[in-house]
Amino acid sequence: MFRGRTDQTIDPKSRIILPVKFREILLKKYDNTLVLTNFDNCLIVYPTEEWIDFEDKIRKLPSGDRKVRTFKRFIISGATECTVDKQGRVLMPPSLKSYAQLERDIVIAGQINHFEIWNKERFYQSIQEGQDFEGSTEISDIINELEL
Repeated sequence: MFRGRTDQTIDPKSRIILPVKFREILLKKYDNTLVLTNFDNCLIVYPTEEWIDFEDKIRKLPSGDRKVRTFKRFIISGATECTVDKQGRVLMPPSLKSYAQLERDIVIAGQINHFEIWNKERFYQSIQEGQDFEGSTEISDIINELEL
């Protein structure tokens, strides 16, 4: 499972180095191929096996629904397969790098079966918004739904 977050930098060739613990998970459970796409002002990154499961769920959504078509167009059209090299680096596709405003400083954040790549400033702004959300009834509803 992908957990935790790491501050990283993008090298001049637009590559990021994955955290060691994420590389270990990929080696043990998956292969060296990832699918990256745009979502929520960041990039979401799935091991190919998890991406296939995600696509299967998307495929079952009603294609006659305009919101579903818009969602599919955004998520699927942005999806790009990338390979993790022997040094644990991933080359950022220019269009995705631009979408997420990835420049030099980034954050890689685990999300259980996938992870996110964020512009560092945007990520910590999002964390601040989450702290504001912490005391709200919405988070209580989510916790109750999970039966925690």
